[in-house]
Amino acid sequence: MLSSCTFLRGILKWPRRAKQLFVLALDFCMSLLAMWIAFTLRLDTPHTPQGMQWLVYAMAPLLALPLFVTRGLYRAIFRYTGIRVLLVTAKAVAWYGALLMTVLFIVGWDDIPRSVGLLQPLIFLLLVGASRALGWLWLTHGTARPTHRLLIYGAGSAGAQTAAGIAAISQSQLLGFVDDDPKKIGRSINGLHVYAPKQLPDLVYKQRVTDILLAIPSVTRKRRHQIIESVRQLPVHIRTLPGLSDLASGRVTLTDFQELGIEDLLGREPIASDSDLIGPHLIGQIVMVTGAGGSIGSELCRKITFEHPDTLLLIDHSEYALYTIHQELLELKKKKLHNCTLIPLLANVCSEDRMKSVFHTHKPHSIYHAAAYKHVPMVESNAGEGILNNVFGSLNLVHLAIKNDIKNFVLVSTDKAVRPTNIMGASKRVAEQILQAISASDQMPFNASTPRTAQQMPWRCTTRFSIVRFGNVLGSSGSVIPLFRQQISAGGPITVTHPEVTRYFMTISEAAQLVLKAGAMAEGGDLFLLDMGAPLRIEQLARRMVALSGLTVKDKMHPSGDIEIIFTGLRPGEKLYEELLISDQPFPTAHPRILRAREEYKPWNELSPLLLDLKEAARSNNTDKIKQILQKMVPGYTSQQQNHQDEKK
Repeated sequence: MLSSCTFLRGILKWPRRAKQLFVLALDFCMSLLAMWIAFTLRLDTPHTPQGMQWLVYAMAPLLALPLFVTRGLYRAIFRYTGIRVLLVTAKAVAWYGALLMTVLFIVGWDDIPRSVGLLQPLIFLLLVGASRALGWLWLTHGTARPTHRLLIYGAGSAGAQTAAGIAAISQSQLLGFVDDDPKKIGRSINGLHVYAPKQLPDLVYKQRVTDILLAIPSVTRKRRHQIIESVRQLPVHIRTLPGLSDLASGRVTLTDFQELGIEDLLGREPIASDSDLIGPHLIGQIVMVTGAGGSIGSELCRKITFEHPDTLLLIDHSEYALYTIHQELLELKKKKLHNCTLIPLLANVCSEDRMKSVFHTHKPHSIYHAAAYKHVPMVESNAGEGILNNVFGSLNLVHLAIKNDIKNFVLVSTDKAVRPTNIMGASKRVAEQILQAISASDQMPFNASTPRTAQQMPWRCTTRFSIVRFGNVLGSSGSVIPLFRQQISAGGPITVTHPEVTRYFMTISEAAQLVLKAGAMAEGGDLFLLDMGAPLRIEQLARRMVALSGLTVKDKMHPSGDIEIIFTGLRPGEKLYEELLISDQPFPTAHPRILRAREEYKPWNELSPLLLDLKEAARSNNTDKIKQILQKMVPGYTSQQQNHQDEKK
């Protein structure tokens, strides 16, 4: 027995051609065996071939095997064998049987019963089908003990297709289904029992369940969140099904089952798209997106292409980031998902000459300004570059937008601009004030290419400027979600800056939707906010991700846990919590999830001289001077260094 198992395992190491020849030889032998059984049954005695009967024995493999080859039976891989392959086998044997019967009836040998032409193909089909089924069972379940014991939550069509996909996965054992539909509970699907949700805890412990796979694509986000919460405390890994096309193809492995999405971690309904609001402002337009290769910029580009603009200008100073988003959008275009002209432009928004050339050549109608340095510690260490990019890159675009009569200009901002403790947040608040001040001013904003006298002349701004401010974006570069997943995969520890640190969260898709809606709703000088619900503690998010991975947190209460959470201390410029509003009360808009804020800002005649001083300090990278000027420009701004000095006093 041991030697036969060793031989069978050795087959897996053979070259593909050798495996095909082995199966062909097996079918050769089974065709002869089927013929012997057919004669034996027909003559009611063990058969010994004589005379022309030898020729009939030889005919069986000579007719069957070429048909099997042409029908592709030896291209199929046993570990992915399913109903489709068995149907192809049955059709091939049926053609063989018809051919054999025709030959026997035409030739009409006296010592060969005609019924053999019917019996032998039926027996041959049983032998071939059994060999395929046994081979599949051995390959999928006999080569190793299952390391994953699975339950599928959802006994609908998606759950059934998921079960079919799992059947082809080695080292896994499907134990049953869980469903909250009373009509399905207690029944079985392909021999697997359907359990009620209340039976889950007992099932997990008694059946040693390791994974629960969610196959509930049609339920609402609220119901999905309730289901996840109900199983989160169980020691199992919770994952969601991959695309059904992957399941049907037979290429899926257990690792292809996806981790729960960011929306599941947030536990709230995502913002729905609103093409009726956004579309009229983008259809047939020439739209510019700065920072197009970044997290927010790239998502803006994706969504804008579906609103049928005439041309999309992709602006980024990173060659690789620009190449990546351009190629992705080209693939979408090939699939006919959009039909706009895509123009990738390597450019730095701080370069007046380069951006002036872009405006002159392409004449955009709308601008979505997402280009910015956003990483708080990085900007804190490179204050001059952060100010030049975030403040004066924005001012450069604002000036060009006014000179070129751009219809809409939307600035992507951040909650870190509210009472900032870091240079990045303060720089974004200055950029916000520039748009607010210019929208209310009757003077042209200064620019190196504009004569000083022209800057003092009265003018009327026709560009609608608006600002959209939101919290942390999950899944973006620098987001905690990919970092935590990587740390969990590596066995920990998870690093959190402070046990009390909290943040507002939203998905990249939600952020992009809000930016587009802001552009559509803007009247001029608007500052829009998203109703993001309650902030979330980062430690709570880390614990939730550990639990949903089927692991436990290692702490004082559970010293034998799997993943430890360690606190590294707040980074330079980082706050314990973020705010979305400087003023106390936002105002509602036509959209239930979008609010409008009215916040104090310095008028342009006060702001412009401070900007000149700030630009000089940024060019010389005088960090102390930059902070001093920012304190004059941004009410509530205090550097972390200043906070520490105040604490010492």
